[in-house]
Amino acid sequence: MRKNLIIALIFVLAAVLVFSCFMIVKEVSRREKEKDDFEKLEELVSSESPEPENENPVEEPEAKPASKRNLAPLFEQNPDCIGWIYIEGTAVDYPVMHTPDEPQRYLRKNFEGEYAMSGVPFLEGTRELTDDSIVIYGHNMLNGTMFSDITLYTSREYFDEHPVIEFETAEGVKLFDIFAVVMLKDIDIWYYFDSALNAEHFDEMISDIKSRSLYETGIYPEYGKQLLTLSTCYGENDEDRIIIIGTEK
Repeated sequence: MRKNLIIALIFVLAAVLVFSCFMIVKEVSRREKEKDDFEKLEELVSSESPEPENENPVEEPEAKPASKRNLAPLFEQNPDCIGWIYIEGTAVDYPVMHTPDEPQRYLRKNFEGEYAMSGVPFLEGTRELTDDSIVIYGHNMLNGTMFSDITLYTSREYFDEHPVIEFETAEGVKLFDIFAVVMLKDIDIWYYFDSALNAEHFDEMISDIKSRSLYETGIYPEYGKQLLTLSTCYGENDEDRIIIIGTEK
């Protein structure tokens, strides 16, 4: 009887081991597929943008910012896509989605709308691209993808090496100088700041958030310039976040 119990236990442990190995392989495979899918999107937008044909060019009073990527194929494939977020030298290099009617649609969906643990970075649902202050959310993935590199901004040295956020939309490219790195909760007042009532209100919000920055960057935003916040999970509790905030150049 004892021998039979030992044999049965060995079989159970072996089954558990095989199942665990299967799940590990499946998880690794899933993560690699998600990385491959984003790399394909990156290759797609990296293709040379077609030059517009204009036999009689007319000088415009205000030229749009130059485009660096060909985002048209992404807009055609999925109208939820509104742009591309990029920080040179980091893992932040992804499309950005926006679904006001379902703000967190891409929290756990890939670009094609299928389930994906990493999701796709997305603009906060109630915001518009023209708002004074916009927020883009992305996951802090353990495999170093998505917005995981934002957590490295706890180091002043890392900030010095990667001080600019690049956000491209159909209107062109905007560059944002990072001026604050803040650890906060997901219900912090900063997440509700989308427009300044006036210059005084703007200065109050900026003074408050800069006072909570992990270090002084030497940059103070100018009233009238758009602000861009990148947010990801970071900390011991589910509501803990870390953000980097940039001001339009």
